[in-house]
Amino acid sequence: MTIDYVHGYTPRENTRLIDQATTLTDLLHGDTVYPPGSRVLEAGCGVGAQTVTLVINSPEAQFTSIDISETSLNEARRRLAETGSDNVCFQCADIFRLPFLPESFDHVFVCFLLEHLAQPEEALRRLKALIRPGGTITVIEGDHGSAYFHPDDPDAHRAIRCQVELQARAGGNSMIGRQLYPLITGAGFDRVNVSPRMVYVDSSRPSLVEGFTRNTFTAMIEGVRDPALELGLVDEATWTRGIAALYRTAEADGTFCYTFFKGVGVRSGAAASS
Repeated sequence: MTIDYVHGYTPRENTRLIDQATTLTDLLHGDTVYPPGSRVLEAGCGVGAQTVTLVINSPEAQFTSIDISETSLNEARRRLAETGSDNVCFQCADIFRLPFLPESFDHVFVCFLLEHLAQPEEALRRLKALIRPGGTITVIEGDHGSAYFHPDDPDAHRAIRCQVELQARAGGNSMIGRQLYPLITGAGFDRVNVSPRMVYVDSSRPSLVEGFTRNTFTAMIEGVRDPALELGLVDEATWTRGIAALYRTAEADGTFCYTFFKGVGVRSGAAASS
């Protein structure tokens, strides 16, 4: 199954993903640590933006990081080589055609992948089959419906809705964060716990102003300009005002809020039969 990545594979998008991962490391990853010797599958590793943090937090675990894009994997390999880490194996693979035996892993980590899938619960079921009984899955997703800011602006919301609509047309769901609990439980995991991770930004937090408001969220919305205009989702004047309004929230008197959701579930039960 082909995944249509609405943000594209440009160098600018690679930079945005790395900015996002670096800025949100503590918020999203601070409580994810795998024991020495653990076999961990990272599904949808992209350019390795999250892989670097996983390896730093769990240097004695063994990671298999997969992605459907060989181009992204090459960038991920390059980034990991810079860290000097040797506990990651990168592999090109489709989330719906996973080339692993049942119960091959102790844990699975998924970050910003389900939002791009038309069948996210089915993807979780397939990942569940790869986890040994007692192992865990960790899923992190955002929710564009959670974005609010000051000064508020209707054109900024229209620009955000363009991204939401484009992702929906590509078969994804950019507001999937709020659905993590029913998705993970529906896939058959037990002891599911979902926690909201809110990013709040004002000018007293300059690293977040730059790293999140400007370089992560607004850059992401700005990046869908051409398809939004080509499909007639918005006119150019409205788009220009909307992007300017998003950048306005990064000024001294502006604020920005966005919520990510992090879910953890356990695979219970006896070993699966072949």
